Amino acid sequence: MLSAQCSVLREMEHIISVTVENKFGVLSRVAGLFSGRGFNIESLSVAPTLDPSMSQMTIVTSGDERIIEQIVKQLNKLIDVIKVVDLNETEFVSRETAIIKVHTKDSDRAEALRIVDIFRANVIDSTPGTYTIEVSGDPKKIEAIINLLQPLGIKELVRTGRVAVAREPVRPVSVQTKKVARE
Repeated sequence: MLSAQCSVLREMEHIISVTVENKFGVLSRVAGLFSGRGFNIESLSVAPTLDPSMSQMTIVTSGDERIIEQIVKQLNKLIDVIKVVDLNETEFVSRETAIIKVHTKDSDRAEALRIVDIFRANVIDSTPGTYTIEVSGDPKKIEAIINLLQPLGIKELVRTGRVAVAREPVRPVSVQTKKVARE
């Protein structure tokens, strides 16, 4: 039983960045790799890069070290895959966007705007009965605003899933002494 608990404790969320050739069927092959092996994709974001012949995928999945290693190896074997990086092995930044349509009675409109302001979100559409709110940030921020808006009545919710990029290493700045002109 102890080994089962240790296995559960080591299983964690991983963000995998995959650069692929921007070709028909690549997304299907990547998704098929996951489903064929019983791995779950928690979120998936795909878009072209600056080079239109390539696309960048951000895949969020969970697993222990062995499973993630297997996923990375299997992704690297796919013909159209150019590069695979488990971002959990480095420093990275990630963001998610949500668009939330909230019912707003006259009595709730000020509270909705207060929540929007606290989370640095934006009202991107307004009708007499709803506000449509856009918010970006880490997943905890998205969950927090959703939890605060729920009592007002969320009519619709759409989330992008995460996008992520590795941080560049910080290089120490060399200190140079300045020569002072003597008078």
